Amino acid sequence: MADDTRTLTPERSATRPAYKDGTVMRWLAAYTLSILGDSIYFMALGWAANRIAGPAEVGLIVATGAVPRAVLMLGGGVIADRFGPRRVVIGSDAVRFVVIAAAAAALAFTPGHVWLLITVALLFGAVDAVFMPAVGALPPKISTPDQLVRIQGMRALAVRGGNTMGPPLAGFAMGVSGPAAAFGLASVLFGASLLLLLTVRMRTVEQAPDADTQPRETSARRDLVEGLVFVRRHKLIGPLVLAAALSELGFAGPLNIGFVFLTSERGWGAAGMGWIVAGFGAGAAVSALILTVLGRLPRAGYALIVTTLVTSTCIALFPAVPELGLTVALAALAGLMGGIAGGLAHALIQTATDHAYLGRVTAVTSLTALGLAPLTFPAFGALVSYGGVSTAFLAGGVLSAIGMVVCLASPAVRKAELA
Repeated sequence: MADDTRTLTPERSATRPAYKDGTVMRWLAAYTLSILGDSIYFMALGWAANRIAGPAEVGLIVATGAVPRAVLMLGGGVIADRFGPRRVVIGSDAVRFVVIAAAAAALAFTPGHVWLLITVALLFGAVDAVFMPAVGALPPKISTPDQLVRIQGMRALAVRGGNTMGPPLAGFAMGVSGPAAAFGLASVLFGASLLLLLTVRMRTVEQAPDADTQPRETSARRDLVEGLVFVRRHKLIGPLVLAAALSELGFAGPLNIGFVFLTSERGWGAAGMGWIVAGFGAGAAVSALILTVLGRLPRAGYALIVTTLVTSTCIALFPAVPELGLTVALAALAGLMGGIAGGLAHALIQTATDHAYLGRVTAVTSLTALGLAPLTFPAFGALVSYGGVSTAFLAGGVLSAIGMVVCLASPAVRKAELA
């Protein structure tokens, strides 16, 4: 692919905070509505499945959408780079709106069928595989490099807000008129997100003249391979992607199912688990606010290494903390440090990524969280069964810490600075 050398035009000042940029805020609002719609959709899908099928079928229906999302995610990155993230994100959001609106209508006028819900889950998962790399690739296209950390903080706040407000709104809608109403509400949110995305304009850039920048015909397979080679060979992006993947894989098991085992072993019950998860969420929210307000951290590479180390240590220490209050505090610290580490990693990756590869690089980073991380759940459960809760949490902490070692071993990461 071409070397995307660009010069910013005067229309967008590099010193303008992202939260005062109308284009960025419209993108953020669209992204927030999309996250909210996603949360409501998943709740409605599970509830609709539970009304017409048994537990095994419910699990199958809910899991069905994850398959095309994981399998097609890298291809979605290729599409985003080939046709441009704005065009792709608008098109995929429009398809999501149509699919969920059609599902709402079908559930309103029919009793619902397993095949219908499986079809909806497959279609939504496939479209999501295109939407997510495209929407994630937009920030460097609509703002300047010095604002990417701030945008990552704002994005994290949007995710927290959407995932927090989604379930109550879904429950209210289903209480009014069943799953059809929840699907309808999700479709309205996707429609509003689409309208906002239509108002988002790409940053005006000037591209340096170069013979190599002329369009050339390539296959999708070649584009995919080029993207993977770009990630692997880049001195900064390669180690960062690997480190982020290891940290994500190490933290996924403890956060998603580990606290269930821990609270059960300690006799803290569902309320105790709720407090621990709330502590983690509060820490993550504070980290998002810090990134949003500061917009930049000095010596970003070393800050990433230190915050990853602290997060990994927290994971390993959870079973060693005897009291619920201290466990909640430790969870808050893990959320705070993990949030800062994640925000810095994504900002550094996007700052260093050639614009021609943004979709594919975003797809690779998204695939870890959405496609690979859930695969660690059975392994984590097996470790709990054969080695106990402490062993499983220690393994997660060690795996996450290996990501820190990868960063520490990379001169490019250690010396990395944000714009």
